[in-house]
Amino acid sequence: MIQVGIIGVGTVGESVAQILEANRDIISARAGKEIVVKKGVVRNLSRARDVDIPLTDNVDEVLDDPEIDIVVELMGGVEEPYRVVRKALQNGKAVVTANKALLAYHRYELQETAGELPFEFEASVAGGIPIIKALREGLSANHIESIKGIINGTANYILTKMMNEGVDFEPVLKEAQELGYAEADPTFDIGGFDAAHKLLILASIAYGIDAKPEEIMIEGIEQITQADIGFAKEFGYTIKLLGIAKKVGEFVELRVHPALVPQSQMIAKVDGVMNGISVIGDKVGETMYYGPGAGGDATASAVISDIIAIARGGKASPMLGFKRPLESGLKLLGRESIVSKYYLRLEVADRPGVLAKVSQVMGEQNISIETMLQKPGQEGSASLLLATHACEERAMQEALKALFELESVKERPMMIRMEA
Repeated sequence: MIQVGIIGVGTVGESVAQILEANRDIISARAGKEIVVKKGVVRNLSRARDVDIPLTDNVDEVLDDPEIDIVVELMGGVEEPYRVVRKALQNGKAVVTANKALLAYHRYELQETAGELPFEFEASVAGGIPIIKALREGLSANHIESIKGIINGTANYILTKMMNEGVDFEPVLKEAQELGYAEADPTFDIGGFDAAHKLLILASIAYGIDAKPEEIMIEGIEQITQADIGFAKEFGYTIKLLGIAKKVGEFVELRVHPALVPQSQMIAKVDGVMNGISVIGDKVGETMYYGPGAGGDATASAVISDIIAIARGGKASPMLGFKRPLESGLKLLGRESIVSKYYLRLEVADRPGVLAKVSQVMGEQNISIETMLQKPGQEGSASLLLATHACEERAMQEALKALFELESVKERPMMIRMEA
C-alpha cells in the first residue's frame, strides 16, 4: 500500500482525494498497489470540504509521518511551498506538485535536493495534457527546435470571445470572472505571468536552461482592441497569448506575449479555455498537444498519473529530463536580440504628411513595412494599422519610442508580434 499526504485540499486537492476513491479499482490495478490518502493539510479546519479523509492544519503531521510515502503539494505560492517540499524530500518522501510558480523559481534547487527521489510535476503545465512526459520521455531523442503554446485558459477564453463575437476586452473579462474562469484579480493570467512560469518549466526540460521570470519577455493582453482584431481577421490571422521557446544557434529565446497567428496553423484553432502546445523536434517534426489546461478534475488527473508512476516503482526519471548537463550549454537570448515580424496600431492626426513621417521613423531603424491600412477614427484622427517585415526587437523598441515622440501621434503606439 502507498500512503499519500495532500498539502492543500482546495479545488484540486479535493478532486485528487475524490478520484482516488471513486476510481480505486482501476488505479490500484494500474499502480499494482492500493493508494490511500492518509491525511490532508488545510489552513482552515472549520471550512467544509467534500472529502472523506482525515484533515489537519499542521503540515508537520504529514512531513514527519514515517508512514506517508508521497507528499502531494497543492498549496500555491512560492517560498512556503519551497520550504515544505524541501523538508519532504529531506525526510525521504517522494513529491508530486502542481505548483508552477514554485518550479519557475526553485526547480533546479529542488532537483538537487531530490537526487534520486521521485519528484513529479505533470500537473504544473497545461492541466490534463501530458506535456511534461512528452518532452521528458516521448521526445527525448530529439533536439527541440521550438515550443509554442497556449498555456493559459483565461487569456485564451477572453481572446476567443473578442475574436468570435466582436466584444471588447473589459466586458469579456467581467464575464470570465462571473463564470469562474478568471480570478477577482486577474493580473496573473491576463498579464502573462502564469504562462511564463509554465514556459520556464518546459524550457528547462527541452533545453536544460535555468532562467527566472524576471529575465524573460512577458506581456499581457490588456491593450488589445477590436481594431487589432479587425486587422487580424482581414489578413488571415487570429490573436493568441503564446508562450514561445525557440533554439537560435547556441541561444534559447523565451517570451510570453499576444501574437498574431496565421489561421491556417493548428494552434490558431485552439479556442475557449482549452490549451494547445506545438512542439517541433529535429527528427519527429511537429507534434501537437490539446486539452483542458485547468480545472479540478483535469489537473487532479495529472497529479494522480504521477502518483501512479511513483507507486509502480523503478528508477526515478531525471526531474528536468537530463542525467547530466548539455555539452552545448545553451544560454538565454537577450530580449533585444529576438527577431520577429510586428503589427503596429497608431492613432494619428488625420492630415497630410503624417504617413511620410511614420515611414521615415521606420526607415531610420531599417524596418521595412509590409502592409498598411488606414481607418477613420474620431473627428480629426485616423488609425494606422501596419505590419512589418522581420526585424530585431531593439530596432522596433527604438522605432516605437520615436513614433510616440511625433507630434502627430496622439497616444502610445500599440504593438503585437506576428508569428509565421
